[in-house]
Amino acid sequence: DCTFSGDRVALVAVKMVGEYVCTLSEELLQRAKEEINEVPERRADDIEHIRDWLKHQPHITARLDDWTILRFLRGCKFSLQRTKEKLDMFYTCKTLCPEWYKNRDPQDKKIRAILELGIMLPLPGHDHLGRKVILGRWGVYDPQQVSVDDMNRASLMISDILAEEDEQTTITGSVFVGDSEGMTMAHIASFTPSLMKKSMVLWQEGYPMRPKGLHYINTPAAFDTVFNIFKSFMKEKMRKRVHIHGTDMESLYRHVPKSVLPVEYGGTNGTIEEITKYWIERLDARRDWLLEDEKYVVDESKRPGKAKTSAELFGLEGSFRKLNVD
Repeated sequence: DCTFSGDRVALVAVKMVGEYVCTLSEELLQRAKEEINEVPERRADDIEHIRDWLKHQPHITARLDDWTILRFLRGCKFSLQRTKEKLDMFYTCKTLCPEWYKNRDPQDKKIRAILELGIMLPLPGHDHLGRKVILGRWGVYDPQQVSVDDMNRASLMISDILAEEDEQTTITGSVFVGDSEGMTMAHIASFTPSLMKKSMVLWQEGYPMRPKGLHYINTPAAFDTVFNIFKSFMKEKMRKRVHIHGTDMESLYRHVPKSVLPVEYGGTNGTIEEITKYWIERLDARRDWLLEDEKYVVDESKRPGKAKTSAELFGLEGSFRKLNVD
């Protein structure tokens, strides 16, 4: 049985109004205090402080609801300064990556076809440590038919709706399982160094993520070469959380239990088809949110001081430039 009832709780309806209502258990609230410095009595003041700051940034058009701001506060362990920096970077990245953040209609035929492949799937429920497990299946699309930019756009639509709807993950974090089965040299060639750099800047600097592990399975022979470039853009803390399992599923199960994995991966947590269908339904339900989201960006012409550019944020510096093959 593939059930998702625990994922969304009553949060969705509440957040539409703009005022945050906590859905966390006592245990999770305690974890939030211990791990990310969340003080429930101070939460509203912290949110208001950031909201007031955003209103005074002439270059940022931001979401000002409690929940969006709280997610960033949690991702920055309630450091007000770090939260401001991350919010600015998030909206800047959105603006400088229109190929990933524009035209995000789940009912567009091209996007629909990509979504139906189930390339990126947050799995139902949470693992034994309360974390959300996200499965990436990079070998299931045809690189002649689907561009990496379109794949990223579809994947980011899912991750943005997950962030909107799953409060627990803001406390416990997430684990990523990347399945490379079916990947060819054509897939690998499309992951250029510049694309990898952009992706890592976006995830590490722009998103209020709490990644707890990166696990790679069914890795082809050429994987190491590409992955070493990818790893060069990772922060040291993240590199230490990388595990490459090859085809050894028992090795994966020691970190990610079968109970949270789909049937196709030796698990008991629904099928790929069911999980894919669930996420398409969620994106359809949040279509208005996704379309409206395009307006939350920065206007570099209004930024106090020096405007930010793609070259500055995503450029490849120094000797590494020689490796840039795109």
